[in-house]
Amino acid sequence: MDNIIRKYLIMTLFKYGYIFQVQMILRERFCHQRLPEKPVGMESQHKHLLELLRRTAVHGESNSVLIVGPRGSGKTMLLNCVLRELLEVKDVNKNVLPVHLNGLLQTDDRIALKEITRQLNLENVVGDKVFGSFAENLAFLLEALKKGDRSSSRPVLFILDEFDLFAHHKNQTLLYNLLDVSQSAQAPVAVIGLTCRLDVLELLEKRVKSRFSHRQIHLLSSLSFIQYLDNVRSQLSLPQDFPDTKFYDEWNDSIKTLCEDQLVVDVLQSHYNSSKDFRSLHLLLMLALSRVSASKPAIKPTDLLEASRVCMVDSKANILHGLSILELCLIIAMKHLNDIYEGEPFNFQMVHNEFKKFLQRKSHSIHNFDKPVVIKAFEHLQQLELIKSMDSSTAKIQKEYQLMKLLLDHSQIMEALQKYPQCPTDVKQWAMSAFG
Repeated sequence: MDNIIRKYLIMTLFKYGYIFQVQMILRERFCHQRLPEKPVGMESQHKHLLELLRRTAVHGESNSVLIVGPRGSGKTMLLNCVLRELLEVKDVNKNVLPVHLNGLLQTDDRIALKEITRQLNLENVVGDKVFGSFAENLAFLLEALKKGDRSSSRPVLFILDEFDLFAHHKNQTLLYNLLDVSQSAQAPVAVIGLTCRLDVLELLEKRVKSRFSHRQIHLLSSLSFIQYLDNVRSQLSLPQDFPDTKFYDEWNDSIKTLCEDQLVVDVLQSHYNSSKDFRSLHLLLMLALSRVSASKPAIKPTDLLEASRVCMVDSKANILHGLSILELCLIIAMKHLNDIYEGEPFNFQMVHNEFKKFLQRKSHSIHNFDKPVVIKAFEHLQQLELIKSMDSSTAKIQKEYQLMKLLLDHSQIMEALQKYPQCPTDVKQWAMSAFG
């Protein structure tokens, strides 16, 4: 009997150890994505960008380019693959200087210039010097990188992530000066912008646009659902060098079975339809993985379903749960107006009239609010961004008559009503009735 207990304890300890290793391996994989050898499905874009940056790094030819694509389409991954390949060239590695800026971090030109100085290691050179303009300061930095004549100047690659946010800087001074340098013969410079906005060129001032080369590399997420499913399988599978062959086979077989389960396919299809971004997929898989333990040493379909519910929480529907009854009634009135007028914009007066119709019924439990109170509730809904104004200029229009649009659909409102704490029955019935 003692031998059986001892064997059971040893097996349990081993299982704990293996589960811990599985958690470590897969979490490392989800959190620290390694660059692929070559970006799959982006061969032409990779070749184009590599050739462009090689001309700057090797031949000292200045260039500018925009990489445009939706979030999660692989813009940063493509650029990092190109930079890795470029920096593997011996002469380039010692010579080229990449400078990374992000529109979310460098919120004005002064901060951006400080960051450029820091990344170029020129703080000591700049010292306490006072410059008359941004252009003068940038020219001084580039001059400091020269080792002799222009041909021996060190090429600088300016990488501007969230490029569209830099267009909101005052006078677009940073963009103007960087693109101006890339057009002139001052120093070999490449300006690479990454953005998810297709209309980014429309944000640029005329003088900035005239200095941009108008080269654009477009990326589209062309991943099929079969490829997406294969990616899930490979992301959850253990590597061949896992220490225990038996556990390795059992785990990978369970993952194969999991990915063939119809419930799992439906969950993944829903995620694929909403976003093909691998970062959101990794979050889903991480949540499912966190439910694995020694007592439950495999991911079950229900784990993915629960993880999906956490990932796909509707934030707007959640906001509805915190509204007052009056605000909820106004949302229902707007829903009825949307049904009646087929989604056409409405104003406060129309919403108030619809609300008053409900109050005139004999069997309602809602207090009769004064109009100023109702206006205040309406304004609060606008602040919460559940409704938005459709008028570009509101100076000459009274508040009550400004056209508005509801930013919620029918299903979100009805789902929120079911979960609303102690929602009056007559309010629910009003919401479900046709056209109020």
